[in-house]
Amino acid sequence: MPRNILILGASYGSLLATKLLMAGHNVTLVCRRKTADLINNEGTEVRIKLRDEPNHRAIHSRDLPGTLDATPPEDVDVSRYDLVGLAMQEPQYNNHTIRVLMIKIAEAKLPCLSIMNMPPLPYLKRIPGLAGMDLEEAYTNAGVWDRFEPGLVSLCSPDPQAFRPPEEGANVLHVGLPTNFKAATFADEAHNRLLRELEADIDAVRLDGQDVPVKLKVFDSLFVPLAKWSMLLTGNYRCITPDEPRSIRDAVHGDLAQSRAIYEHVDALARRLGADPADQVPFEKYAKAAESLLKPSSAARAVANGAPFIERVDLLVKLIAHQLGEPDAEIDRTVATVDRKLGERIIEG
Repeated sequence: MPRNILILGASYGSLLATKLLMAGHNVTLVCRRKTADLINNEGTEVRIKLRDEPNHRAIHSRDLPGTLDATPPEDVDVSRYDLVGLAMQEPQYNNHTIRVLMIKIAEAKLPCLSIMNMPPLPYLKRIPGLAGMDLEEAYTNAGVWDRFEPGLVSLCSPDPQAFRPPEEGANVLHVGLPTNFKAATFADEAHNRLLRELEADIDAVRLDGQDVPVKLKVFDSLFVPLAKWSMLLTGNYRCITPDEPRSIRDAVHGDLAQSRAIYEHVDALARRLGADPADQVPFEKYAKAAESLLKPSSAARAVANGAPFIERVDLLVKLIAHQLGEPDAEIDRTVATVDRKLGERIIEG
């Protein structure tokens, strides 16, 4: 049976949307009206490389069995949907029309699957070691999450790397690293059945008889999506330097011993909170993947382009480390660098 899924964020969200459309489900993307008009007129195009093929395939939403539409947040009827995907950058939820939509979603008690790097606060409340911590400082507006029941919010590690080619329209997404979305379960088993149904449907998709990368993988552990934190603190946020941004590859491989130390410290914090080593990704595997990440992270590009706010997983991890009594000087330096660069933008603005 086709499911109806609402995804907030039409850029990175179009990747998950395309996988759902290929599996025969229906998706509404929430975005600005101009982008919604473009998507409703032309559809989306997601470029992804299949295994052992030299070039990317362009997958057009209009050629897929599911139905896609796009709408601005003020026009959403939440009663139409079985599941909500949260695919915007965390600061975007502070937008007034998005905040109003989030209130409606919370009141409708719809299960919400986040594919943000920044975990929603209600999700962190599901982890006993974090539930009592003071972490609000890391969020642009922590009040956005006040109405959400923790058990209705899950997290999906946004491991696939993708970007909008600057020369293309807002309906085009290029996938650079086609890894899997790793989702934790919800508190309600009915919502988990829905999640596993989507997992199976996406897994069964074939294109010209070939398997299509970027799966949805569901895990019982709440800590599996947090494996991304080690990667973000080692690579993504260290792309932000006092000067020009650097690539993820250079951030990781510029000083491999230091990168390993940061990575393993963040992994150790997760284990202290209850993560199993099996939930985590070995540093060697991450370092190998980073060799192909030749662009600065989206956070570094945003800072370089003058964004006044970005997702602050770096600050979140710093707050957790300090409240666990296990601070790390290099993580503190990274946070200070990001603070300083964002402060420069505010002063310049």
